[in-house]
Amino acid sequence: MKDLFGEILISLRTNKMRTYLTGFAVAWGIFVLVVLLACGNGLNNGMMENFRYMSKNTVSLYPGVTSMPYNGMQQGRSIKFTPDDIEFLKANLENCTEFAPIYNLWNGSVSYSDYQLSATVTGVNQDFASMRTFKIVAGRFINGTDMSQHRKVAVLHPDICKKIFSSPEEAIGKWVKLSNDIPFQVIGIYDDKAPTWQPSVYIPLSTANIIYNPSGDIYDVSYVVTGIESKEDVEAYNTRLRSMLAKRFNFDPSDMGAMYISNRIEQYNQIQSIFAGLEAFIWVIGIGTLIAGVVGVSNIMIVSVRERTREFGIRKAIGATPASILGTIVLESLSLTSVFGCLGMTAGIMVSNLLCMIFPAGRNDGDTSMFVEPHVDFPIIISVTVIIVLSGVIAGYIPARRTVRIKPIEAMAAK
Repeated sequence: MKDLFGEILISLRTNKMRTYLTGFAVAWGIFVLVVLLACGNGLNNGMMENFRYMSKNTVSLYPGVTSMPYNGMQQGRSIKFTPDDIEFLKANLENCTEFAPIYNLWNGSVSYSDYQLSATVTGVNQDFASMRTFKIVAGRFINGTDMSQHRKVAVLHPDICKKIFSSPEEAIGKWVKLSNDIPFQVIGIYDDKAPTWQPSVYIPLSTANIIYNPSGDIYDVSYVVTGIESKEDVEAYNTRLRSMLAKRFNFDPSDMGAMYISNRIEQYNQIQSIFAGLEAFIWVIGIGTLIAGVVGVSNIMIVSVRERTREFGIRKAIGATPASILGTIVLESLSLTSVFGCLGMTAGIMVSNLLCMIFPAGRNDGDTSMFVEPHVDFPIIISVTVIIVLSGVIAGYIPARRTVRIKPIEAMAAK
């Protein structure tokens, strides 16, 4: 066995340039595929992480301004949700489980002692938490009792908390002043991945309506819908929903400016389709590169076998069996693809790990990066490497099989 490996090493050293170029093609093919798959996963993870701040089966309604006349009314009419409309929607929305009207005081503020910060004061009910992927860092979120008793309680974001308190735990129970110097007691600290230009301070919607929104008009409603999964289901649901809203608020169903419907099921399916296409494209590019490497191995083995035809003829003449000659060539091909394949795989893993360190998941700095934790599944890497190695073995076996069938006298006469 030692002599066999020594012979293989001598054979590869005899044609160093050809060996290195072929080995580089194999290593580069695996390296490129691993890095491409890692980058594809990084883009997918980034999109999903930015998408996860709200449940994927959530629908949001945003009243707008009519852009066309309808039923004798001119365009440019503003639409809003009155308290009666909110009750109507809650009772009539199809497949609705949780329902959350939302009021935003965009130019709000929060202050404590000598600190004052800009913040969005957002009035929500207890159902809102089930639609967002909140992480409660300390305390709790708003509940039904806070709503029914119109409590002046607030849930802060860590970006606000760390600027006016030493820790989230210290903030619990403290009284802060929101817009118009109204005191609210801090009951919780939340964290989420919602992309926003400034963090929100959540308070009970019932309290917000009394203090900041006496009309009770709402400009944003979100709710959880069940039983809607496929693209066809989503399209049919959106059509029925827009028809109901158009009838209630008296606008043309084709007037998209009058009511914006954000169906996150539809958005989620679109994102999945985009990344399925991207992943397929990555595999095509990567496999094409791998095939180029396999072709290179095949070429070098064909040339190598052809140059050694006389050698094989002499071996057969002095008693070497076709199986031993065939084994030598196949093992040579196996050694070449295995060594350089593992080098390419290792380099690809190192680059993937480096990218994961640069773009980690779970950052709490408010960043909404589109590239997060670009790792690649280890079983996929191993499978790809095994495939390229086996392909290289087959590439060496085919020309070798033809050669060992040649009679010794013919092989020794070959040029």
